[in-house]
Amino acid sequence: MMLAAVLASVLVGVGTVAAAPQASAAAIEPGQSTRIVGVPSGRCLDVPNASTTNGTQTQLWDCQGGPNQTWTWTSSRQLIVYGNKCLDASGQGTANGTAAIIWDCNGQTNQQWNVNANGTITGVHSGLCLDASGYGTTNGTKIHLWACHGGTNQQWSSPSTPPTTPPPTTPPPSGARPCDIYASGGTPCVAAHSTTRALYAAYAGNLYQVRRSSDNTSRNIGLVTAGGTANAATQDAFCAGTTCVVTVVYDQSGRGNDLWYQGSSVVPGSPQSRPAVATSESLTVGGAKAYSLYINPGNSYWRDGHLTGVPTGAAPEGMYMVTSGTHVNNGCCFDYGNSETTRKADAAGAMDAINFGTQCWFGGCSGTGPWVQADLEWGLFPGGSQTWNPNQRSFTSKFVTATLKNNGTSRFAIKGSNAQSGSLYTLWDGSLPPGYSPMKKQGAIILGSGGDCCKPDGGANLSAGTFYEGAMVAGYPSDATENAVQANVVTAGYR
Repeated sequence: MMLAAVLASVLVGVGTVAAAPQASAAAIEPGQSTRIVGVPSGRCLDVPNASTTNGTQTQLWDCQGGPNQTWTWTSSRQLIVYGNKCLDASGQGTANGTAAIIWDCNGQTNQQWNVNANGTITGVHSGLCLDASGYGTTNGTKIHLWACHGGTNQQWSSPSTPPTTPPPTTPPPSGARPCDIYASGGTPCVAAHSTTRALYAAYAGNLYQVRRSSDNTSRNIGLVTAGGTANAATQDAFCAGTTCVVTVVYDQSGRGNDLWYQGSSVVPGSPQSRPAVATSESLTVGGAKAYSLYINPGNSYWRDGHLTGVPTGAAPEGMYMVTSGTHVNNGCCFDYGNSETTRKADAAGAMDAINFGTQCWFGGCSGTGPWVQADLEWGLFPGGSQTWNPNQRSFTSKFVTATLKNNGTSRFAIKGSNAQSGSLYTLWDGSLPPGYSPMKKQGAIILGSGGDCCKPDGGANLSAGTFYEGAMVAGYPSDATENAVQANVVTAGYR
C-alpha cells in the first residue's frame, strides 16, 4: 500500500476547500521501517521523550530519525515502534478524541491500522482517522482519533528517504576502506581484523599468521599491495603438502589488539581452545584468492584490549563483521566483539558482541536462522527484551554483513544484510533490555566463542561460524557511516 498518496484537495474547514501540500511519498510494505510525517506540519509521529511506558500519547515533533520516530507496519496491520510497542487506540475507544498511544503489542484490533492510498491512517477497530489535534502543526501537538473528514491534519506521508543520523563529519579519502569510513564519521576503529583484505586504504602490514604441522614453523600472511587483498599465494606455498592453522589475526588499527587463539602461550588460558584450520575455505575478494577464518567448535580467539582503546563500562561503541549464512550451528556462541577480561559470565551488560547463529535463547526469532543478535551476557537478544522481535529475519546468504552499536546507557541497534548486495536492514533500534543500563563492558575482544570461554566441558566454545573481516569502533556510529561501510563491503566483491 502507499502511505500518503495525498488527495489533490481536501477540506480544511467548514465549507472551505484548499489544495493539500504534496509530500514526498513512498510505498511502505509490511516489515519496512520508516517515519510517518504529518503533511501540513512536516513533523513526525513521535513518542515523547523516547518513552517506552504503556499509555504514552503520541505527538508531532521535529523529525530527528530516532527510534521513537521509526515505525514498522507489519503484515498484521500493526504500527510498531521500538520493535515491541504498538500504536494503540486507548481503551479500545471508538469515540472522537480517543488518544493514539503506545502499548505492548497484543494483536487486538485497536492496534490494527489501515494505511490508505488517500494519505489517511484509519483504525480497523474504530474506523476513525489518525488526527493531529486542533489542526495543530507545532511540536507537542497531541495525536488522537477523529471521524475522517478529509482535513490536512489527517494526512500523513512516508518520506522516500528514510531517516538517518547525521552524515560523516568529513569525506572519507579516495579508496577508503571500512576503518577510513568510520574515522571520517568520528568513530575511529580501535580494533580491525581480517583474513581477506586491508581495512584501511594505507594499511600495508600483515593480516594473519599460519603455523604448519610438518615442522611447527609459522609464516605471516600479508597483502599483495597496500590497501589491497591477502597474498594467498604465500599461504599456498608455505602450507603445500601439510596442514596449517591460523594462530593469530593481526589488528590493523595500530593498537596491538591482535587476536590469538585461546590456549596459545601468548594468551594464557584454557587449553580446550584450538586454532582454526587455515585452508578450510578459500574464496575470492575483488577477483583475488583469499582464505577465511573457518571456525568450528573448539576454536576461539581473544585479546584483552581494555588498556588499548576498547570501550569499557558504559562508553559507547560500534562494530561490524562479515560472516557467512552457510556455515553456522546452534552452539554457544559465535561472537565478535566486547567481552570479559575474566573469561567468566560476570554480569548483565558485561559483554557487547555481535552474535550470529541459529541459537535463539528466548524463542520467537523469525524463521529458522541464522540471526544477527546481540550477546550482552546472560542472553542473546534479538531486540530490546526477551520477546519476539517482528523485525528479526534470517540471513542465509553466503556472505552476510552484521552490525551492532550500543550507546552504553539507553539504546542499541542491530542490522544485517547480504554482503554482496543491498542495504543494511534494521533489526532493532531502541532501548536496551531491562537490567542492562548502564552497560558494564570490560574491554576484552572475543571471536568465535562466548565470553566465558573456555570451560572444561566446552561450554561457551561450541559454535561454528566464518569470519572474513570485522572492526570495533569507539563511539556510536551514525547510520550514514554504517551504510557507507556496507556499500564498501559490497564493492569489495566477495565471491
